[in-house]
Amino acid sequence: MHLNPYGEYAVLLAASLVNDWPADRAGIVARTREFGMTMDFRTEAGDHARTRRVLDEWLPVVDADGPKRRAELLNAQMAAVAAYPRLTDHDDEGWHLHYRDDDRPLPDVLAAVISVGTALHLTTRGMHRLGRCAAGEFAGDPCTAVVVDVTRNGRQRYCSVRCANRAAVRRHRSRAARSSPTVTDSRGTSDGLGPA
Repeated sequence: MHLNPYGEYAVLLAASLVNDWPADRAGIVARTREFGMTMDFRTEAGDHARTRRVLDEWLPVVDADGPKRRAELLNAQMAAVAAYPRLTDHDDEGWHLHYRDDDRPLPDVLAAVISVGTALHLTTRGMHRLGRCAAGEFAGDPCTAVVVDVTRNGRQRYCSVRCANRAAVRRHRSRAARSSPTVTDSRGTSDGLGPA
């Protein structure tokens, strides 16, 4: 049995491209290989810029307010870029489904794979399992990376351990600052126990 490749890897590929945009078309193709795509992509002028537009059009799905809006955006994207599902057996991958026409250029293939993959990921894992890094909620050095929640418990909020740790430190310092008494001497200087 061949599991559908469109779900998790496709949305992880999209997040990877958004979070670390390759400098050229070759970098995009290399990234698709890292995420398990084996097919060759027809080359056309402007593939790099057109692929960036595909991702920019996908970002409103990431940032959508609520599942209904997210579904509306994804339905519109799939209607524009996906084809009737068809069985295929290429590159010794075994029989599986494609939701796009054959022999399409790189941006068109990625538009179909990413939109259908995102829809499959969200409907099988939960409509809340896509968003921005929660470290962006904190002042200072916010993170805006896309987070694809593939955890068992469905509670991934940060793009990395680094961002999770930074946010925990900020929360701790904020609580400590709110709970520490400020003691000042007659000159108005702090005793070091809290903010002056």
